[in-house]
Amino acid sequence: MSGLTGTDVLHNPAWSALTGPQAQLALAHGRARCFPLDLSPFAALPDDDPAGWDDLAALCAPGEVRALADVAPPPASSAWETVQRFDGVQLVGGEAADGGDPAAELAAAGWDVVRLGTADVPEMLDLVRRTEPGPFGPRTVDFGGFVGVRVDGALVAMAGRRLRVPGWTEVSGVCTAPELRGRGLGGLLTRLVSAEVRALGDRPFLHAVAGNVSAVRLYEALGFTLRRELPFTVARRVSPPVSP
Repeated sequence: MSGLTGTDVLHNPAWSALTGPQAQLALAHGRARCFPLDLSPFAALPDDDPAGWDDLAALCAPGEVRALADVAPPPASSAWETVQRFDGVQLVGGEAADGGDPAAELAAAGWDVVRLGTADVPEMLDLVRRTEPGPFGPRTVDFGGFVGVRVDGALVAMAGRRLRVPGWTEVSGVCTAPELRGRGLGGLLTRLVSAEVRALGDRPFLHAVAGNVSAVRLYEALGFTLRRELPFTVARRVSPPVSP
């Protein structure tokens, strides 16, 4: 995919990341790539060649669960079993910000915005457990750019970065504690991370579950536009391989 330009690099985003700007993070074997599991469960194949699943099996221990975008389910004869398939959507941000200043708006509203790092991981994982924004592991914070809001010292909202492909960076991990939803925190933090992505010279993009209508509407209200529907496959490495 080295010749892809524009939004084409977003067609298989994990592959574009793992063979491009984030190649230094990749575990690689043959036609398969994946992140270390504690960083992200995302894996990628360059196309729907069933042999790619065998290459991915060489990278993963039995019991590991991996998520892949826009691939057919693993063959029944492979070392993988399908755990879940669901429809997602991919949205892209514009080249320019909306003209507002989310950092100033957060400060004016009295929110305590903090940078999040390794020391905050236990609280981040607890917030993820309560809100289920998507895959998040002990080292996901290492992707960088994570910001959060604290109330009385407790982490109640956050957002950050994940996949990076040529010209684009994904906004991810957006979540707000249930007791504070409806206060605009998710939108403000998404805008803040998006502004920082643009300051790095990239454009923001993000993913959401297609059925999460409220999240999709929020992102569209923030200026993101639907690029494409994107099916996801979640598969578990099994041993011995599943019989056909």
